[in-house]
Amino acid sequence: QAQLVESGGGLVQAGGSLKLSCAVSGRTFGSYGWFRQAPGKGREFVAGISWTGGTGAYGDFVQGRFTISRDNSKNMVHLQLNSLKPEDTAVYTCAARSANVISRARSQYTHWGQGTQVTVSS
Repeated sequence: QAQLVESGGGLVQAGGSLKLSCAVSGRTFGSYGWFRQAPGKGREFVAGISWTGGTGAYGDFVQGRFTISRDNSKNMVHLQLNSLKPEDTAVYTCAARSANVISRARSQYTHWGQGTQVTVSS
């Protein structure tokens, strides 16, 4: 059974950085995404990447601060968060789908991790 497990969240001051990781086991998917959900808000697309190549796709709010990457040899997907702001505080969740095309729509993802909390203090 496929499983996605996130790690790397935590508490950081505004302007700081964190690196989130998503360990994938059980199978390899065609594309991956990171979503986030802040208290009282809906889940929004943060970044996505295909397993076979190309650059990532990002939500408009990212504005060059985050970078998604993959490590095919370890079956892991990473999300580097830089220049963090208090409004980036949310639960960040890794998701996967079979199609080898990045999707921004959460409904297109079939497998989800449990999420990791990112808290940015001002």
